Amino acid sequence: MTTALLDTSTGTIRTAMIHIDDLDIVGIMHNARYALVLERAMSEFWGEHGYGFRDGRPSSPDLIAAVREFTITYHAPIRGTGPVSVQFWLDSMGETSAVYGFRFLSEDGATVYADGRRVMVKMDAKGRPAPWSPEARTIAAALLR
Repeated sequence: MTTALLDTSTGTIRTAMIHIDDLDIVGIMHNARYALVLERAMSEFWGEHGYGFRDGRPSSPDLIAAVREFTITYHAPIRGTGPVSVQFWLDSMGETSAVYGFRFLSEDGATVYADGRRVMVKMDAKGRPAPWSPEARTIAAALLR
C-alpha cells in the first residue's frame, strides 16, 4: 500500500462514487473501471467550464481528442462501493497534446490506490492532430503542475 499526504495545490480533486457494477467478482474495483472513473472526473472539470456534449455535438472543437496513452500502477485495491478521491493535473500541454497525471486516493488522502498518466491528442475533423484553442489553454493552466 502506498500512503500520501493529500496535496490540494496540485491540479484538481474530484469525489467519484464507486458503484456495485464497478466491482469485480471478489468485490474490488475492476482494473478497467479506473479509466472510466477518471474520464468522468475529467469530464466534470471541463463541464464546469462549459465543455460538454449537447444534442450529440461537442460544445467546442477541443473536445475532439483521443487517448494516445494510458498507463496505471495499482498500489492498493479499492474494496467496495462509496466515494474515492480522484486527483488529476497536467504535467504538460503541447501544441496538440496534453499529458495528464492522476491518482486515486482514499477520501482522507492517506492511501494511494493507483496512479498513472494519460496522454490526449486534440484532433481536427479528419482525425489529424490539431492545436488546442487559446480558451482551452487558459482553462488548462489551472491544472498545470
